[in-house]
Amino acid sequence: MDITFKDLTKLWGKPINQEKIDLDLPIGFISTDTRTIEKGNFFVPLVGDKFDGHDFLGMACDIGIQAAIVAKEFNGLVPSGLPHWLVPDTLFAYHQIALLHRRKLNLPVVAVTGSVGKTTTRELIRLVLSSLGEIVSSRDNENNDIGVPKTLLRGSASDAAYVLEMGMRGLGQIERLSKVAEPDIAIITNIGQAHIGILGSRANIAKAKSEITTNLKPDGVVIIPFGDNLLEKALREKWSGRIVRVAIEDYSLDWLGSGDDDFAFNDIEPDYISQIDMQNNLIYFEKLKLKLPLEGRHNAMNFMMALTVATELGLSIKNLNKFNINMPKGRNRLVDYGKFLVLDETYNASPESVIASLELLVSKPGRHFAVLGTMLELGSESIKLHKKVFQRAVELGLTGIVFVSCGKESNIIKKIIKELPKHEVVRTPKDAALALLSWLTPGDNILIKGSRKLELEKVLPYLQQ
Repeated sequence: MDITFKDLTKLWGKPINQEKIDLDLPIGFISTDTRTIEKGNFFVPLVGDKFDGHDFLGMACDIGIQAAIVAKEFNGLVPSGLPHWLVPDTLFAYHQIALLHRRKLNLPVVAVTGSVGKTTTRELIRLVLSSLGEIVSSRDNENNDIGVPKTLLRGSASDAAYVLEMGMRGLGQIERLSKVAEPDIAIITNIGQAHIGILGSRANIAKAKSEITTNLKPDGVVIIPFGDNLLEKALREKWSGRIVRVAIEDYSLDWLGSGDDDFAFNDIEPDYISQIDMQNNLIYFEKLKLKLPLEGRHNAMNFMMALTVATELGLSIKNLNKFNINMPKGRNRLVDYGKFLVLDETYNASPESVIASLELLVSKPGRHFAVLGTMLELGSESIKLHKKVFQRAVELGLTGIVFVSCGKESNIIKKIIKELPKHEVVRTPKDAALALLSWLTPGDNILIKGSRKLELEKVLPYLQQ
């Protein structure tokens, strides 16, 4: 960490107990968690609905922190002699430190958001850019107000670039993340119905995702899929800089809901357009033939966005046939269990991602089964969107579906899946596994996907056995 205590005085003035520290020294590793804090760290106590890091100031001081920041509203006792700054909001102060570090390093920052495929696209970009050197990328769920600055603070002068994932739970959050990251390139993978129960409409989702351009560098670029008119409209209200649009021949965005848009932009064309050969898992991008690192048309689009990032950064993409991507558990993982091929998508689910996974599933030779869980955060649209997904599953001709229900959708879904040879509605992952195992024979293909709350990863050990 190259930030010194003197740098912090430019943000908040002189610290209390200044005489206890050398202002020219680095502030050390920044910790927000006393469970992992070490001697010499700089402590940032964050405040949440059910916790207050200030309660652990004494413990942090006993461990040997150099200094800390403290919220002005904190009514407790600050350990005697501890050098500290009083700030209005410790989370905002954390963002200020991360932005200061980002500006000092001045590495290229690529930021990714979207309703579906954020993590996959993030990982593809990280791999495509890896020839530049070490890429600092979001890990796990580091896509929020705490995770994004944490990722930025991991960067060092020896690194080549940042790839940041940005999620949101409502309007304003991605705006804050854009302000702390100041991206050079922003990617919006798509606008679907994930979180529609929170935001109310695709229009509001498009507005929230477009916030990624809030502090996008004026000479920066935002990369989006061609053909989403709702996203075009939201972006034009927010961003006046460059927009790069990518497209794949014969690939429609209607499965994301874009076919419902009641307006059109006829003045635009895609900047990059590719062909894909799904049978041989190839993409033809800018006169190059490349192997797709992940299967599925939706993943081809994610890969194309990663290739576009590399092109925008001036990176040669001629030698990109030699890397393998290892996706996090529960995301886009095809696992061969010997007797069965399992598409492990247990991390989460939205209407768009379930349909994309179902279409990938049925591209495999053999019979096709799915364990699908309730999709949460769909609000008043829940019944309508569940019907849409399960009707699509029936259209695709699956052999059987187990629906793990935790809501009011079970009766309507039971009627829809009765058209399939095998069908069951259950309440728990164990019941789902038992129903599934009674149907399976060697050579079958299985998709397992549902919202995080349902913990459908608990089905996997039964299949392994």
